[in-house]
Amino acid sequence: MHIRSYRPSDLETLRALTVDAFQGVSIDHNIEKHFGLVNGHDWRWRKGRHMDDDAAANPQGIFVAEEEGEVMGYVSTRVDAEAGIGQIPNLVVAAGARNRGLGRQLIEYALDYFRSLGLTHAKIETLDQNPVGQYLYPACGFQEVARQIHYVMDLKAQPD
Repeated sequence: MHIRSYRPSDLETLRALTVDAFQGVSIDHNIEKHFGLVNGHDWRWRKGRHMDDDAAANPQGIFVAEEEGEVMGYVSTRVDAEAGIGQIPNLVVAAGARNRGLGRQLIEYALDYFRSLGLTHAKIETLDQNPVGQYLYPACGFQEVARQIHYVMDLKAQPD
């Protein structure tokens, strides 16, 4: 497995991997379960756009794992240099590459990137319905500091 820097030509592949990896463990999927399609778009469309946001915000902080020329996963990062904090908004491992330590390798790669920038802390988040994240992140040294509840309202619905 080789980890390399992101290339713009990776975008479509990373979008597809993102959608596959986050089925059942994303806020966007939860919204669709409760409300159906939103504005004519499904959760996959919305979640795939997160990769677009990551690529626009910090393309030099996206790292792609490849094996024999095939993309097997990636980690994206955001950097707040003034605060000294790096964030990992998306960590994705392709279904065929799971349970081989790749998620941990990608996290370590991102942490080394943060350290190279002189950052002092890193953060990552997961939903309580994501057992992989709840296991992996503490195993990599992250400590839980807060829990958050997400609410959504249908603005077209009439109040009772």
